[in-house]
This record gives sequence, structure tokens and C-alpha cells, in this order.
Amino acid sequence: MANKPQTVTKSRAAYTRNHFAALRAFVQRIPASTITRLYFSEDEDGNDATPAWVEAFLRRMQAELVELALEHGSSVLADHLKSSAKAHGSARLTAVTLKMVEQAALLAVAKPEPTQGVGMWFRPLVARRLKDAGVQTLAELVDFCNRRGGSWWRAVPRIGPGRAQHIVSWLRHHERDLGAYVASDVILDDPFRAPEADLVTIDTGSHILAPLERLDLANELAGTNGVNRHSSFSYIRARHDLDAVRAYLHHYRDQPKTLRAYTKEIERFLLWSVTVRSKPLSSLLADDCEAYKDFLRAPSPDFVGPRASRVSGRWRPFATAELSSESQRYAVRALRAAFAWLVNVRYLAGNPWSAVSDPLIVEREDLLRVDRALPPSLWQRIRAYIDTQCDRDDGAYWRSVRVALLLSGDSGLRREELVNARREAMSPTNYGDGQETVWQLSIVGKRNKQRTVPVSPATIAALTAHWRDRGLEFDTAKEGPLLSTLFVPRTAHGQKKYADGTALAYHVDGINKMIAWAMKRLIAEMSTELSVDEIKLLAGTSPHAFRHTFGTHAAAEDVPLDVVQRILGHASLQTTSVYVQAEKLRMLREAATFYRRPKSEPA
Repeated sequence: MANKPQTVTKSRAAYTRNHFAALRAFVQRIPASTITRLYFSEDEDGNDATPAWVEAFLRRMQAELVELALEHGSSVLADHLKSSAKAHGSARLTAVTLKMVEQAALLAVAKPEPTQGVGMWFRPLVARRLKDAGVQTLAELVDFCNRRGGSWWRAVPRIGPGRAQHIVSWLRHHERDLGAYVASDVILDDPFRAPEADLVTIDTGSHILAPLERLDLANELAGTNGVNRHSSFSYIRARHDLDAVRAYLHHYRDQPKTLRAYTKEIERFLLWSVTVRSKPLSSLLADDCEAYKDFLRAPSPDFVGPRASRVSGRWRPFATAELSSESQRYAVRALRAAFAWLVNVRYLAGNPWSAVSDPLIVEREDLLRVDRALPPSLWQRIRAYIDTQCDRDDGAYWRSVRVALLLSGDSGLRREELVNARREAMSPTNYGDGQETVWQLSIVGKRNKQRTVPVSPATIAALTAHWRDRGLEFDTAKEGPLLSTLFVPRTAHGQKKYADGTALAYHVDGINKMIAWAMKRLIAEMSTELSVDEIKLLAGTSPHAFRHTFGTHAAAEDVPLDVVQRILGHASLQTTSVYVQAEKLRMLREAATFYRRPKSEPA
């Protein structure tokens, strides 16, 4: 009976798992300042705990747990605690005796409740990250996981799959206490490794192809004893090549686009290595890498197939057998970078790709597809028509469209830059011609490079009208997205998302839908003013086309190319020079019109 749960009538504090972890550290003489930082978050009023308060709290907790152990523990433990208290004035605990006290004092541990804050049960750093993602209570945490599924942790900065697995396991352990259940599809298996039942084993002589997460390699291909393995201890815990590859890809877990691209390249190379060369990845030499570079020019038919689900047996590494020279060069550079990382962490002894040159690339003058840019006359007619729609009382959405088009067409913003542009990054300048104030906008663009772009007076007027639709004055506002959604979705999720009235920027997919919506209406409502060629051009117009429109028009108006380069954020002036081809395209169109004209008979 002594160790069975019993009701304790005395009033006591409710201790959480964090409190017990903190007490263990306290018993081991860890400084109170360190314990405070690791285990104690702010209270309900947002006040941070102080080391002095934490030390007093833990001494009081220790005394109460000892009292519980004396009441409900074994006689041997009770005698030991009494002797310690008699000798030292209070019972001194070691790591071993503390564990015995904890087992005897389980009744002091609070049961989690759905309304309790996440800070009561998780370490401060974890709790702070959850709160930053809008998760305050345990009930909200369960709902957050269920709404987002197994990848819920990707929406919480710096919460990786390992920590997420512990959180979900804890929630499932306390489902009865919480009265809330984590959905069965919230599975947090390694994203780079499928369940055992779905793995495909490849051995020497096998020609089976499977995506990276379903791949299992026989011992002779695993790379456990690869000839290029580093002789010293590695900085990563990798038994074989698959572990090493997954460790490298995990490095890009917070960059989904980069992760997809690198996974594709390493996956292709690994499959080629084990099925074509019959070698582990860690045994490949420079001549193997040269052979793969040749392979990229014309992948073998068994590596190529139409797009299919990664769980399908029809999946193939390549969707086409005709890789562009740019794609070939990207593959080589991606693999060289991956192997360099494996060398840096001392998994590999050397980088065979360092001895392989990049594939040659023929620079194409029409690489940027400047033919998608709108001709000046069409661009002006579209702007005039949109202005008339914006003047209507029900023209709020058109006013949003106008902002998007002008930020792209007058300032050359990319789609991602458009949705991330903010009011606090804008300011008027005195650098104009003295007659017109020129505004500037600071943005972070491709390759995480910051640049400043000019903003036209027409764009400022469009922004002013759009902000008034949001109930704000653009001139006096201090912060917020330049372009914000105006309509709250009727779904429960949408209502909750917009409940606090915070202005939310568009997602890039929302910009795509906005431009598609506008183009359809322009074609339908301006049909009598548009030629067949103009209708075709508008039907295929994307948000990026307006960035090309800015580049071609600026080049045609003799704006210096280095200025256009800086505005567009191109890494090379050679890239920007492509926009000069707009004049060549105009020349060819005019010549075609001339050739179609009826010719008069010779006199």
C-alpha cells in the first residue's frame, strides 16, 4: 500500500515535468541562472523568473517532496531521509535518492489540462517558439497538429522533427487528461525515410529504381567501408552513405525549395552510382563523376518516365531525356557542393567533384523570354482601363490588382518580392529631379540580397487608394504589407486567421490567381480594342511578365543598363542586356507587318 497512489488532503503546489527536470539539475549543483534559462518561462503576466526566485521555489519543492516521501515512501527511504535531516538540518538529496523521492511523490505531479499554457509543460525555448506560432495552450497545440498533419512542425521556426516527435508523443500519452486526441495521420517519421514495409532494397546487379526515402542499400553498396571514407571520426552520426546524404539534406530543412532541388540531384546521382556503376557513393572517384556528367547529356531510358507519385512503381528520376545545359551545370554544382559538405564534416576524405569541370553552356540571348513583355501601347491601354475600373465604388479588388501590376511593371519586383514588400521599408527621397518626389523601397530578393528600387508616382497613388480600402492612410502608416488581402474567407479557419484584424499579405499563389483573374476580364471587356496577337499575349501573361515589361521598356527608353540591372537585382550585367532584344523583336514585328502589306504593281 505504501507505494500505491493515495489521496493527499494537504494543499500543495502542482509540479510539472519541467519542475522535476529543474530539481534534478538543482540537486546536481547546476547554477540557478542556468536552470532558470532552461526550464522556466515567463508567468501569465509575461514576467520572467529570476534565479533567486527559482532557487527558493526549488528548495520549497524539495522540502515538500521529501515530506511526501516520508508519508508515502518505504521505511528504508524514510529512515535515510530522517538521518540526513538530523545530520544537516534538512534532507540532502543525491541523484539516486531524488529519483526515489520522485517515485514516492507522484501525487504531487499535476495532470495537464487543455487550458494550461504550453509554458507549464515544455521548456521555455520550445514554449516561446510555439507561442510565436500562435499556440498558447495545450488544446491549441493539439488542434494545431491535427490541422497541419505530420508536417505541423515546419510552421514553427526551429522546431525540428526530433523535438516535434517528443511533443506529439507527450500529447498522446496525456490524451485522457487533455480530453483531446492527436489525429492518427500526425505521423512524424523521418521525412527522408519511409516505413520499413515500403523500403526497396537494391543490391549489386539490381536495376530497381526508387526515390531516396524508400531506398535501402545492400551491404556491398551501403558505403560502410567506402574507399573514400575519412579515417578520423566524423562530425555526423552516419553509419553509411544514406545516413550521410540524409544528414546533408536535413541541413536545408527550413528551405523547402532548395531542399527539393538538392534532393532531386543527389537522388539521381545515388541511384546511378549503385545501379549503373555498382559502387557505393563513398567509393566514387573523379572518373566516375566525369561519367555521370556524360550521363546527364542523355540519361538512359530506364531512368526516364512521365511524372508519377513517389510511392508508385512507375516513378523515375528524370521526367525528360533532354536536360538543358543549364540543368546539367546545376546538377554538377549541386553535387560538388554536397560532396564538399561531406568532406567538411569528415565523412569523406576528399571531393572527387573538385576535379570535374562544369558542362559548357551556350548563352542564349532569349533566355529570359523577353517576348512575354507587353508592348508599350498595350501596357498603357491596360493601365488606362484598370484606372477606370478602380474609380468605381466596387473597384476595391481592381485597386489591389493595380498595386500588384505597378510594383512589378514600374519597379520590376518579382512575385515573391511583391508579397514581402512592406510599408516600413518605404520612404520618400530628395534624389529626384527637383520637380517630383521619388519614393524608394528596400526589399530582400533572390539569393537573399537586399536592394533598393524606385517607386513611381502612379504606384504611390495606387497604394494610397488601396490602403484606404483597408481603412488606413498610407502617408501616415508606419508598418504593414504594401499589398494586403481585403476579404476574409467564410471558412472557420479563415475567420480564426483574421480574427485579430491584422493585415495579411498575399501568398504567391494568391498573386497568380489575381493576375489570372485580371487577364481574363481584360480580354473579355477589351476584346474590341485588342488584336488577336494581343489577346494571345494576355492569355499567357504571368506576374513575371510585368517584370519583363519594365526591363524591356526601360532598355528601349535608353535607361542605362547598369541602372536597370540594379533595379531588377540581376547578378550580371549580361543578364540585363537581354532586354535590349526588345528593340530587335519590335523590328521583326514591324518587318512582318510590312511584308504583309499589298504591293502596288510596278509602273
